[in-house]
Amino acid sequence: MGAKFEVFKDGRGEYRFRLKAPNGQIIASSEGYKSKDSALNGVASVKKNAADAIVDDQS
Repeated sequence: MGAKFEVFKDGRGEYRFRLKAPNGQIIASSEGYKSKDSALNGVASVKKNAADAIVDDQS
């Protein structure tokens, strides 16, 4: 099984998503969204844009 996105409602009532690696470790997490649809749009944006993202090492 590969990486997966989990969409959930937090304790404050906001929707969030997190990206989990195949080993279950959280490798990314989102801001809070007021609606589930907005959180799902965030997932779609990450899926679309992250594949070609460059690494900007600012150290």
